[in-house]
Amino acid sequence: MQKSPTPQPAAALDNRQLDLPLFAEPGSTSSSPSPSGPSSTQREQPAVPLAPDGSKLRSLTIGSRTLHYALKRSARRSIGFAIDSTGLTITAPRWVTLADIETAITEKQRWIFAKLIEWQTRVEQRALPKVDWKDGAQVPYLGQPVRVKLGSPQGTLAFSAQDCALQVPLPLQADPQQIKDRVQGWLQGEAKRLFGERLAIYAEKLGVNYRAYALSSAATRWGSCSSDGKIRLNWRLIHFPLSIIDYVVAHELAHLREMNHSPRFWQTVESIFPEFREARQTLKSHPPELLPTL
Repeated sequence: MQKSPTPQPAAALDNRQLDLPLFAEPGSTSSSPSPSGPSSTQREQPAVPLAPDGSKLRSLTIGSRTLHYALKRSARRSIGFAIDSTGLTITAPRWVTLADIETAITEKQRWIFAKLIEWQTRVEQRALPKVDWKDGAQVPYLGQPVRVKLGSPQGTLAFSAQDCALQVPLPLQADPQQIKDRVQGWLQGEAKRLFGERLAIYAEKLGVNYRAYALSSAATRWGSCSSDGKIRLNWRLIHFPLSIIDYVVAHELAHLREMNHSPRFWQTVESIFPEFREARQTLKSHPPELLPTL
């Protein structure tokens, strides 16, 4: 999956729609700015481009290394540092000068560079190669690898749970894009069917009715529930074991009772899915690079 923007915490959501983020909010630490920085820091004067979220993209040369970061201004009283798979983001009070921000960066440079290296190592260790769309390609389905077999003798798309194989009615010389389209279409069809079945089961357990449901391809959400009873579930949940799918289904249905993430909401989730804590942690620690790039 492609790199995704960091989601906003649940508190930032309104009561019209409650979403389940793909990722946990990155941690941050704060420090107060100092009046001046060391002479070894060379300050650049970039054109200050904007990131998609409106933050300013800047760079700072510290010794022999150049640090790139996103700068956000807010009403907070101290300078905050957050590092995740997208890099370094700094949130600073509107009244703090750029010089003071760069001084604070320099003072925390050891921590910053260490965390950036740590994130890069995690990405490299976890990253899965892109699927090579040919005979024998493998894609995860309900937590298990499924092998693609071209040249279906029946001339139809057929899945064998016993062999964990998907027969695709295409010739061995088929174009990779054709193979991808057929396999992804099958995965989305399975998601539509299975998610509907699980929604019906858990809606009955909770005693609620949802108005409609649809698949989504959201980059930062596993699911969402609007106050008018419409539920959306990310089709890529089909890669996960059934227990993870059930957690997201229970999570979104619980919003029909509690349009928030209060203790009462989590009690509602637990009433129909007692193992929610383990499943929630799996999703929090499962960044997009763990999913195959389709």
